[in-house]
Amino acid sequence: MGRLTTHVLDTALGKPAGGLKIELWSHGAVPALISAHETNEDGRVDRPILEGDAFATGTYELRFFAGDYLRRTCGTLPDPLFLDVVPIRFGIAEADGHYHVPLLLSPFGYSTYRGS
Repeated sequence: MGRLTTHVLDTALGKPAGGLKIELWSHGAVPALISAHETNEDGRVDRPILEGDAFATGTYELRFFAGDYLRRTCGTLPDPLFLDVVPIRFGIAEADGHYHVPLLLSPFGYSTYRGS
């Protein structure tokens, strides 16, 4: 069975990003919110974001609400923030694959990759 997971690391502070809101959207003909989550103290969601019968091939987007997290943890930042909501749109091509989409985050940049 396939599953989707994530992990958010705060590269400015050198630690996991706990308490960061994440939304999962499907991107078919009309975008639709599938679910909302929050990272735990380890920067992870407690269970897969998508799994079981809900896991299907297609195009999805994770929206990381980085601005709220950065305002809480980084002290004085410019207004408006350079990064607020970080969208990562990706495709799931393998119905039985493990898709891990981590986010490495700082107030002025981010990166991602398909992890394992």
